[in-house]
Amino acid sequence: MTEDDARERIAELRRLIERYNHEYYVLDQPSVPDAEYDRCMRELERLESEHPELVTEDSPTRRVGAEPSAAFGEVRHDVPMLSLENCFDEGEMRDFDRRVRERLGQAGPVTYAAEPKLDGLAVSLRYEDGHLVRAGTRGDGRTGEDVTANVRTIDAVPLRLRGEGWPAVLDVRGEVYMPLAGFEALNERARERGEKTFVNPRNAAAGSLRQLDPQVTDRRPLSIFFYGVGRAEGVDLPDSHLEVLARLRDWGLRVCPERRPVEGVNGCLDYHAELAGKRDSLDYDIDGVVFKVDSQALRDELGFVARAPRWAIAYKFPAEEELTRVEDVEFQVGRTGALTPVARLEPVFVGGVTVSNATLHNMDEIERKDVRIGDTVSVRRAGDVIPEVVSVVRERRPADARKVELPERCPVCGSEVIRPEGEAVARCSGGLYCPAQRREAIKHFASRRAMDIDGLGDKLVEQLVDAGLVENLADLYRLEAEAVAELPRMGEKSAHNLVDAIDASRRPTLGRFIFALGIPGVGEENAQALAEHFGDIRALARATRDDFVKDRGVRHVGPKTAESIVGYFDEHGLPDCGDAELAECLESLGIPNVTGRVAEALAERFDGIGALAAAGREALENRREVKVAGIGEVLADNIVRFFAQDHNQEVLEQLLEAVEPQAEASETAASDRLAGKTYVLTGSLERFTRPEARERLEALGARVTGSVSGRTTAVIAGADPGSKVDKAHKLGIEVLDEDDLLALLDGEAG
Repeated sequence: MTEDDARERIAELRRLIERYNHEYYVLDQPSVPDAEYDRCMRELERLESEHPELVTEDSPTRRVGAEPSAAFGEVRHDVPMLSLENCFDEGEMRDFDRRVRERLGQAGPVTYAAEPKLDGLAVSLRYEDGHLVRAGTRGDGRTGEDVTANVRTIDAVPLRLRGEGWPAVLDVRGEVYMPLAGFEALNERARERGEKTFVNPRNAAAGSLRQLDPQVTDRRPLSIFFYGVGRAEGVDLPDSHLEVLARLRDWGLRVCPERRPVEGVNGCLDYHAELAGKRDSLDYDIDGVVFKVDSQALRDELGFVARAPRWAIAYKFPAEEELTRVEDVEFQVGRTGALTPVARLEPVFVGGVTVSNATLHNMDEIERKDVRIGDTVSVRRAGDVIPEVVSVVRERRPADARKVELPERCPVCGSEVIRPEGEAVARCSGGLYCPAQRREAIKHFASRRAMDIDGLGDKLVEQLVDAGLVENLADLYRLEAEAVAELPRMGEKSAHNLVDAIDASRRPTLGRFIFALGIPGVGEENAQALAEHFGDIRALARATRDDFVKDRGVRHVGPKTAESIVGYFDEHGLPDCGDAELAECLESLGIPNVTGRVAEALAERFDGIGALAAAGREALENRREVKVAGIGEVLADNIVRFFAQDHNQEVLEQLLEAVEPQAEASETAASDRLAGKTYVLTGSLERFTRPEARERLEALGARVTGSVSGRTTAVIAGADPGSKVDKAHKLGIEVLDEDDLLALLDGEAG
């Protein structure tokens, strides 16, 4: 690369990095993943080292973060808040350790302090005489934003230091973050209110701390870990960094419990591997590990480079978000016929594995993110989560990028693809005829909450289908143990156990049977409601749309429009339309809220202006009478469409030759003692399976849901309950254990 080429590339990298800094630190809206930012910074550092004559004082390699926002007052850091050098593999970590030992002239291992690298927002807090007087963000490293009022709202921040022996002036550095449970709850509330959600906990923490109204910050679930001291007056702190952290803890300042000393580079590598394994179990986001020389005396000897200390490094985990290119978009067909668009990607290493596919969820999501074939996109993978396309880098869109089109025909069976109005999900209409749906439908049919066929797991279903032994649901009841025993890894005893388990499922409750059919959108609660309403599967199969939802009035005419029409005729009487069509006449009258679409709908229903004028408000206002609890228009259409298909009817009749669904009236009418109460089950129960507990509660009139809300009566928690218990505590909802559940079922509690 010539000097002119280097100068041009350096200028381009500086412009990009300054923009990325502004988006990340000031706007809290990064447009590229951290890995792309790191690549640009590393390339700039390499070019500047190769061409030192091109280094300038305002280069991003010479500064930290970004300029503070003008919306806040400024805080000047007496001791700069520097950044850290990064490394990304074992070789770079060993190079760092070698440089440390060479500069110290030390042959033996160096003791390092190891801590998780939190993905939050760095702050500096000043305590004078033990009282919090000021808090500022990192900003550009020397000047940050004054966020004192907001920091005071964080419960984990002491307004006054505890204990004794603290400095007269203490500048302490920490990382403000949002716990994952709090992040999920915050986004759930935003979704319920129809508000924009946060992309990740780091953005949520930064956006919450940088609110102009501290009352908004106070409502956000922020916390903090302190990781070091910038300045301490009047007290000699220990030489060991870890002992300094212990001192901070004694003064009431929260420090990360995962910190510990490690010996030499091998100790660092072991700690890094250990923490990577624990990463998904932590209640906060981390993106690597920070290793610091533990001795302050040795740190002083090592010193600093332009923007980072020589005695510390951040060993990053494999990026969970990366940039790559969309090579194509294909559609996969699921159990219910839902078509899921999948991006075929230029392979990229992300989240510790090479990713070549990522979900795009549905057409609405594609349209919202404006993903096109050929685009450069940010792809995220965390732990075992399915990779997803997060966003598009619009400025990199090629001229020949192509829009994604929803196929008209199912890519598996060729049946028509249907996307009902107002739905995000498109579906194959092939039902149980479609091979893709057939395989998944059998898995669902056999699952615990459906027919509960013990031993018929996903792998065995795959074997049965691949061997041609099962082509539809009814074939399960024709299986012979001898044929099953010939499958790989299936012995004679296992085969007989499977056939016995299938035989044991021949008398399900009607609700379970309806749920097991896999009708799109029909969950357990809806299946139960259908069972109670129709009482017989054939009656349900014969039902028309009007048996579920019946339209009254005129399409597109709401309460205000109906009132406008009636009011017009009351005031003006019957107008003379002459030879004009009714729709044309109505549009010319200027009746409030009567648009062209409304006029067309009225013209379809009424023979003329006289008939319309004679109609009352009840005849005009569009209302839908729901006849089955929980079954609205879309679900009614799904049910009718499912049973209207010949191949589904054929499979149903074959099933009913082998299966006798049992009416549930006696079960559900047993008692209404818990009517009007709503429970949530979470965790593992010892005396029941969760479906059994659900059935027992519903038999007493209770409603059992999957999510905690303000309408929840109580959460029933078994072992390892997860975040639902945390949410219940936050909402002040009672949490019951399994003994409480038994008492509830026995009538000893309410």
